[in-house]
Amino acid sequence: MRWGHEKNGAQQDSLDEPNAQYNGDSSPVYDDDVHAVCPPHTTERKLVNKIDWRVIPFLCILYLLAFLDRVNIANANIFGLSEELGIEDTNKYNTALVIFFVPYILFEIPSNILLKKFSPRYWLSGCMFLFGLITICQGLVQSYSGLLATRFFLGLAETGMFPGCFYLIGMWYRRSEAQRRYSFFFSSTTLAGAFGGLLASAIGKMDYMRGYRGWRWIFILEGVLTCVVSFAFVFLLPSFPEDATWLTPEEKKYVKDRLRVDQGASAAERRITVSDVKNVFKDIKVIVAGFMYFGLIVPAYGYAYFSPGIIRSYGYSPIQTQLHSVPPWAAAFGFAMVLAFLSDKLRHRFALAIFAILVSITGFAILLTVHNHRPTQYAALFLVTMGTYSAMPIIVCWFNMNLGGHHRRSVGSAWQVGFGNIGGIIAVYAFLAKDAPRFVPGYSICIAFACLSVLSCVLYGALCWRQNKERDRAVSDLGLTEYEKTEMGDLSPDYRYLL
Repeated sequence: MRWGHEKNGAQQDSLDEPNAQYNGDSSPVYDDDVHAVCPPHTTERKLVNKIDWRVIPFLCILYLLAFLDRVNIANANIFGLSEELGIEDTNKYNTALVIFFVPYILFEIPSNILLKKFSPRYWLSGCMFLFGLITICQGLVQSYSGLLATRFFLGLAETGMFPGCFYLIGMWYRRSEAQRRYSFFFSSTTLAGAFGGLLASAIGKMDYMRGYRGWRWIFILEGVLTCVVSFAFVFLLPSFPEDATWLTPEEKKYVKDRLRVDQGASAAERRITVSDVKNVFKDIKVIVAGFMYFGLIVPAYGYAYFSPGIIRSYGYSPIQTQLHSVPPWAAAFGFAMVLAFLSDKLRHRFALAIFAILVSITGFAILLTVHNHRPTQYAALFLVTMGTYSAMPIIVCWFNMNLGGHHRRSVGSAWQVGFGNIGGIIAVYAFLAKDAPRFVPGYSICIAFACLSVLSCVLYGALCWRQNKERDRAVSDLGLTEYEKTEMGDLSPDYRYLL
């Protein structure tokens, strides 16, 4: 058996056709492609649909609120945050943005280890309550130092959200099923951007209600919403397949078996050690994957944090600015899902990731060269969001689903996101008030880092292709036990990487 090596070149997609069914006498019908037997009275399609409804929607809501609480400072700034705190003529606003990334980057890997230890639903819902509470406090600050403190602790509370959710999704789905789920989850960011603009345009009308400016109400109301939802999520957020109480024992076994064929044994029962962490970083592909994501974080956060200011420079009022920020995010969601569908159908990531990044680069190139034609500039924002926010989930899914086992996927996913978010610091200082309205340095920096992502994708794809070829030529039976193969994860000679 070769993990991840599709039979006859194409593994059956469980969403298109069930792989195992039962006859009328409940005798099992085996599928040679899956080597697992689906429990009675169900099919694989029904079981995967059941997983979809219990895993993806709640994680999407979780990350939508996390991303909203992270970037709503851009909407708040349009409604007077910098003016009231006296920082409108300095780079202090940029510093308030960047301080978020300090704990957010440093604690990604520890957070994923704790998530495995304490169970995803308890760890993620607890963090969710904390970042909601901190967002409320952000709306009550009276000084610049208070803003810095709340942004720092917001980064600490949110540190495990993104890699934790990606890690969790990867432990439920086969690689031929994963991209649509990853992209739909990641599109929570685009929905948060669209929802944030609409919500901010409505909340902004509460300016001076009960003595609070509109920007304060944005933080307070969105923070309250997050805290309320976090209590329900203690019961609603999914755990790992081994701990799912909403699956029967037979369903649990089938889920584990179908994933073992695709990805190898997960080693879910073993705790992650310091040695595991060190061993993950001995793989050059892991380092390269960090740069794939790093290159896209710069344009992603550059747009998320500064698009309201860019759109306002086109001459719109604060309310019009918020409303005009919605369509590019909506377009990004649709484009991401189209590419995700193609990626799963073709069982291919590399070419689609490169294509999406090139769309983003085209958008930034237009913004860099066109300065006096509002419709063209606004259209370029669509290309930026569509390309950037479609490429990111493909890159993360590609790398995550190529990692075998709990310990390699836990550490690897946290590394990619943690290292990649260093790009957020660069993005914050790429767009300075003095460069408005043309933002030539910011757009140029975004193009450069998008090109870095392209080169990293090429290198990662080449490394995966080479290792697949080497394993095809090598002796398949090295006398390794199943335990040793499980410990090796995707480094096992039986494993094949998806390109």
